Amino acid sequence: MTAEQLDALLLTEEDEHLEFKKAEHDFNVEKLRKYCCALANERGGKLVLGVTNRKPRRVVGTEAFRDLEHRRSDLTQVLHLRIDAVEVPHPNGRVVVFDVPSRPIGVPLRYEGVYWMRSGESLTAMTEDMLRRIFDETGPDFSSEVYPEATLDALDQVAIERLRERWNRKSGRADLLGMSAGQLLSDAELLVDGRVTYAALVLMGTHTALGRYLAQAEIVFEYRSSDATGPAQDRKEYRQGFFSFDDELWKTINLRNDSQHFQDGLFIWDIPTFSERVVREALLNAVSHRDYRMAESVFVRQYPRRLEVVSPGGFPSGITRDNILYRQSPRNRRIAEVLAKCGLVERSGQGANVMFETAIRESKPLPDFSGTDDHQVMLTLQGAVQDEGFLRFLERVGAERVRSFQTEDLLVLDLLRRDEAVPANLAPRLAGLREMGLVETTGRARGMKYLLARKLYAAIGDKAGYTRRRGLDRARLKELVLQHLEAFKGQGSPLRELLGALNDPNLSHAQMQKLLRELKAENRVYCRGRTRSGRWFIGPDPDAIKQQSGQQ
Repeated sequence: MTAEQLDALLLTEEDEHLEFKKAEHDFNVEKLRKYCCALANERGGKLVLGVTNRKPRRVVGTEAFRDLEHRRSDLTQVLHLRIDAVEVPHPNGRVVVFDVPSRPIGVPLRYEGVYWMRSGESLTAMTEDMLRRIFDETGPDFSSEVYPEATLDALDQVAIERLRERWNRKSGRADLLGMSAGQLLSDAELLVDGRVTYAALVLMGTHTALGRYLAQAEIVFEYRSSDATGPAQDRKEYRQGFFSFDDELWKTINLRNDSQHFQDGLFIWDIPTFSERVVREALLNAVSHRDYRMAESVFVRQYPRRLEVVSPGGFPSGITRDNILYRQSPRNRRIAEVLAKCGLVERSGQGANVMFETAIRESKPLPDFSGTDDHQVMLTLQGAVQDEGFLRFLERVGAERVRSFQTEDLLVLDLLRRDEAVPANLAPRLAGLREMGLVETTGRARGMKYLLARKLYAAIGDKAGYTRRRGLDRARLKELVLQHLEAFKGQGSPLRELLGALNDPNLSHAQMQKLLRELKAENRVYCRGRTRSGRWFIGPDPDAIKQQSGQQ
């Protein structure tokens, strides 16, 4: 982790995966072990020492755990988990970051006989329901189990034919067209020894059968014109097999799905508020990954510019908001396999990459899972286009080239569009984008900053945006520093005040220090005091002048 990446982390909200501690002088070893145990039980996270835990956070430095190798070894022996620890050299002091991986699937960790978990800013023993969910992670696939009382009459014939049609179209298998319904379902592993599985009920069950056997396998749709409380303007309950109504549900959503119009020269294009592919992916995820052992239904709530999909049961084991693009763990494997046979989802994926890529290409906010907890997954899709200039930017890049991008490439471009730091896991993509001429740099070494290329800003008519993101040149920055010090001559200014006066988001604390050192070497400014209490004044250093006069 670099100092710049640490500065970006300071802006992040604390949650069950991230904890900041001041720990200026020391940190209790027992508490460290408990926090690492709790973070592992929460599927991994970071403990950061040397930083205040309340916003605006400040780096204060820490003297704790000077021998990190010994501390890593101790944590490995005590918790039986490989925990990494690194020192981050920061201009304001030494910071120590403990990077804790997730516990093994189905195995909660304990220390001193207690399964620790986070509770606000403190630690507590894990609740029984959370322990039960962890132990259930290694259980059998619920969707592949049979419901003893259900027969073939519980399945809707129209839905079965939808399965046949989609499977044939995806596989090209002509033999599927002449199969009996029983053989078709057996080949899809929706029947086991002639008995109906839960997966068959979820995908093809009749309204009557679901009401009798699996009433929670329904999707409730609501349309609301605003966030005001009260009954929805439209409400539909789909308690039947998913193959019976998935197209109808999309048509219902699309009825109020207006288009947003944008013009680039003589060319006009329309972007729907809700992309059909993204919405379908969100619905497929809810059906294939929800917990059917919970009594709640899936809710789809549509607003004029927002769509929420809420499904019972938190993320599947091993999945978090941070790794949802890179890890797969289907909760209902049999359902996911059938959807893959029909070409609706990739068997190994969750469709999250499709949702993220489409949002970036349409310059919309990224899919938001912040409402997710241990009891539900809440996906929010924002439909309003945020940056028309970025749409024109991608248009200049070229549709063919954009389609060839990996998800990570688009994430990097989106971060640069929003002037946000590129995290370490995406940094390797910067070199390739730079070679393509889509990204350029300013500054050097630790002060290096990436931004979208100048030629593309010029092409979309936003040269001012480029200058704003690139920042002022060095000569102009020095001139502004001197103007500020001249205005407050005799009072002096601390470094943080100068940073605020320049108001350049690209200028870091370390870069400001270097700028002042250069001005000092030119005998244009001098400093009185040290560290944060030091104040800078305009002009040559009077003490240095006196010392030179005395020597002469």
